[in-house]
Amino acid sequence: MAGEHETTAADPRRWRTLALLGVAQFMLILDVTVVAIALPHIGADLGLERDTLTWVVSAYTLMFGGLMLLGGRAADLFGARRVVLTGLVVFVAASLATGLASGAALLIGGRIAQGIGAAILSPAALSVVTKTFHGEERNKALGIWSALGGGGSAIGVLLGGVLTAGPGWQWVFYINVPIGLVVLVALSRVLPADRPAESRGRLDVPGALLVTAGTGTAIYALINAGDRGWLSVATLGTLAAAIILYAVFAVLQNVVRSPLMDLRILTRRPVAAGTFLILVATALMIAVFFLGSFYLQHLQGYGALRTGLLFLPVALATIVGAQAAGQAIGQLGARLVAFAGLVIAAVGTGLPAIWDGSTVLVTGISIGAAGIGVAFVAASTTTLAQVAHHEAGLASGILSTFHEFGAALGVAVVSSIAAASIAGTSATGFTRGFTFAAITAAVAAVLALLVVPAPKPSMVAQ
Repeated sequence: MAGEHETTAADPRRWRTLALLGVAQFMLILDVTVVAIALPHIGADLGLERDTLTWVVSAYTLMFGGLMLLGGRAADLFGARRVVLTGLVVFVAASLATGLASGAALLIGGRIAQGIGAAILSPAALSVVTKTFHGEERNKALGIWSALGGGGSAIGVLLGGVLTAGPGWQWVFYINVPIGLVVLVALSRVLPADRPAESRGRLDVPGALLVTAGTGTAIYALINAGDRGWLSVATLGTLAAAIILYAVFAVLQNVVRSPLMDLRILTRRPVAAGTFLILVATALMIAVFFLGSFYLQHLQGYGALRTGLLFLPVALATIVGAQAAGQAIGQLGARLVAFAGLVIAAVGTGLPAIWDGSTVLVTGISIGAAGIGVAFVAASTTTLAQVAHHEAGLASGILSTFHEFGAALGVAVVSSIAAASIAGTSATGFTRGFTFAAITAAVAAVLALLVVPAPKPSMVAQ
């Protein structure tokens, strides 16, 4: 194994591979938020109602999160290279179809297909990163990966404003096509030819369907909780259905010959702690972006382009935070880094809860985004640092699934808390939303000290 690590570390293509996979991941994350500013224009051009427009965002998130474990397991069974390239082809083709949409059916169908491609690609790509880099280089690589993911969310708002105000909303989707094709050709040349897992059975299709249905049902419940009410029969009933599906999945995994996943992986402290961190960090990030976008457009009356440009420092702060964490985590350990990141996030999101104004808002969410970027790196490093090669795809899938859970949860909670402000002109709901985000970050910082393992600094980079 040591010789394998040394050979991999000597491969000069590894950083080029990371860059290309990072661009691919950047597109996937960007497509969660890039559509937000374009929605009013899409609705006007295609004559879509508000509830239909909601599904332009939700359909992507639903499929992205619901199929993630399947994509991760497929990478372990069939080889990450094959799965990465397949996912990218599906995503690029779906992006073209979505841009060409002339009605609701093709538009939402295209978004569903984009989500399928993203779910296939994302965990397989992260699996390649985990297998390719080792020691301190892995921390740096995960820092870059987290920076691209976190920055992609913020830049999605910026790019959405620029494209919508320029060539039109269709280019929110078209832009993925030329970039995706270039990345596809380049990756086909540099991705290492890995062999599928030997003697690890076949893909557990019934298990995959059950966990996908359970995850999709749970995300669906979270997406609609803001409108239906958190304690409504519909919300509680949907969440109960998700729990039942997960329970049946758990039973099935104990009886089938080739289970989709070894459920014991979830009981490992690093995996449990990492998924907690990614859930909180993503929920905070999406919540802050959601609140900030509506505050600037609805309360301040800014246009799509100006709103997008104001998110540029937020994107840069996320990238800086993630990069700093990638450098520091080898010396300080994930526990202290996670704690520091969440404290910074609490301070940043607390500023717009105390003072009004667009300057304070942008300053606050930029500070908060830097802390959230730090937390992303701590989450990835904690989850993946001690995962065996044959489990890298599955662990990446679990991490990515909780990322999408966090996104759905963040939007659902803050849209409910800030409902009055989103619908009207009062700032009270925004104040409550940012207050809730600050308190959540502070509580999560304390919990991070309790749940995140504290290995010796020398062990962090192993």
